[in-house]
Amino acid sequence: MKPGLALRISQHLILTPQLQQSIRLLQLSTQEMTQEVEQMLADNPFLERADDEAAPADPEGPATAADESSSALDDTDGSWEGLGFDRDGRQADEDEDSAAERARSTERLQDHLHRQALALHLNDDERAALYFLIESLDDDGYLSDSLEELTAALWRQVQAADPAAEQARQEEIASLLRRALGWLQNMEPAGVGARDLAECLRLQLREQPNTPEARAALALCEQPMEWIARRDMRRLAQATGLDEASVRAGLALLTRLEPKPGRRFADAQRHIIVPDVIVTVQGAQFDVQLNPAVLPRLRVSDLYAQALHGQRGGDLQQRLQEARWFIKNLQQRFDTILRVARAIVERQRSFFLHGEVGMRPLVLRDIADELGLHESTISRVTTAKYMATPFGTFELKYFFGSSLGTDAGGNASSTAVRALIKQMIAAEDPRKPLSDGQLADLLKEQGIECARRTVAKYREALRIPNASLRKTL
Repeated sequence: MKPGLALRISQHLILTPQLQQSIRLLQLSTQEMTQEVEQMLADNPFLERADDEAAPADPEGPATAADESSSALDDTDGSWEGLGFDRDGRQADEDEDSAAERARSTERLQDHLHRQALALHLNDDERAALYFLIESLDDDGYLSDSLEELTAALWRQVQAADPAAEQARQEEIASLLRRALGWLQNMEPAGVGARDLAECLRLQLREQPNTPEARAALALCEQPMEWIARRDMRRLAQATGLDEASVRAGLALLTRLEPKPGRRFADAQRHIIVPDVIVTVQGAQFDVQLNPAVLPRLRVSDLYAQALHGQRGGDLQQRLQEARWFIKNLQQRFDTILRVARAIVERQRSFFLHGEVGMRPLVLRDIADELGLHESTISRVTTAKYMATPFGTFELKYFFGSSLGTDAGGNASSTAVRALIKQMIAAEDPRKPLSDGQLADLLKEQGIECARRTVAKYREALRIPNASLRKTL
């Protein structure tokens, strides 16, 4: 075989640095994008924040913001699984508050408790012990470590600061923490500083009027929690010496208590979401706009750009081009988010008028085909990007869901089916809660084919206990 030369033509996709940056910016969350902008401002001397008055539309000008803004929060708390508390979850009545207002009004549980501690007349050692306990609380307001473990931890800190500290000092620390625990457990919210659920409930009952129901509830708290979870009336009545009517009254009071005293503080911090897109509804008209609060206002520095005018090549010229690319890619990011959001709203019009029950089946390919984009692009756009709606704030991915068949030959969205299940359970007789099989039958009566195991999966996703745990005697 003779050696020779041959010419072959082939195609290769080359991702330029500009294209790579465009793809990366698209998949970043708002928080990550903000960090990226701050890093670019620190690294590139040609990039600067734009004045509020200036809003040119060319790539060398700032990324402009929309004219109107509002925001909402989806702040749904989970239920205390398995014990019958908050079977439908707790919904804070704050949907109309803006994210910015929410952020200003929130504080840590520890900060809330430290402010109360200021009103106590304590010496330096007592105040230090109380401070240590407060900072040892978990997000739910519990002390997950025992007093012995906390004493040992604090003693190690004392020894590190003063190696000559005597052993008697450890006993003094243990005594201080026991007293500090009493002060902590008298603070608001009631139940804070508990070591377990039973103690948390007892602390809250201590704040209740001394009624027969409260006394019955206190007696129930001395029994195994699994009996309360199963609502085992016979065992509870035998163990406490109460009649069944008193046991029912005590259980009813227990379910009204808060099993996680720190929940409102932890959730307020954790669930603050600033939406990327805001949807307002007026009649049957929808207005879909980018949230001005998340739009960075950037421009290329005129001073530096004019200094390089007419020059070719060089590192500074490359940095100038990088600044222009960055602004252009940011604009493209938000343009794509807005296009996708508007396409979603158009496809899910029924949701924006009627809520979850109006959700339609939707897959990424539907939006990709409509906008002439790749499915991977739609996936990037809908991940960690949020839309504020009249019904709360949702990740864009929320509006996509699988479909279930109907008797009419059409399709129902899995999201809408979950909403129907939630409505049915909310309307059930608590003395005769609906089983998963009965829920499946009710859905079939509405023309939706949904197997019992699928109903169970959707119910569990909604964090709703099964029928036996929802039963109220």
